[in-house]
Amino acid sequence: MVSTAVESLQSAKSLLLAKISGLENEVKQIDAVVAALESLEDNEAAVPAPIVASPGSDARLAALAKARAARWGKVKQVEAPVAQPAKKKRTMSAAARKAIGAAVAARWAKVRAAKAKAAKK
Repeated sequence: MVSTAVESLQSAKSLLLAKISGLENEVKQIDAVVAALESLEDNEAAVPAPIVASPGSDARLAALAKARAARWGKVKQVEAPVAQPAKKKRTMSAAARKAIGAAVAARWAKVRAAKAKAAKK
């Protein structure tokens, strides 16, 4: 029993040592990357200066944009659709409304009568 416990502890120790060595290798790799990044920071002069537009280029670009918009306005210009006369709304006569209302009232009266008959049984 003691020997199995010792063996399990030894295997756990070897696993931990392997993990430690793996982590140490990762630390070395991270240190190398950090050193490379720091060397890039030190070498800021190697970064090219931003491109500065020449004076008057804003006006030139604005004129080009205006011309482009004018061209597309001509190309995409669509004739206005011909307005069709609005359809006349249909109206219902008072007699028709009255007839429909009477039919609805009769239908609901029939439903209520059927409910009352079913409740009596």
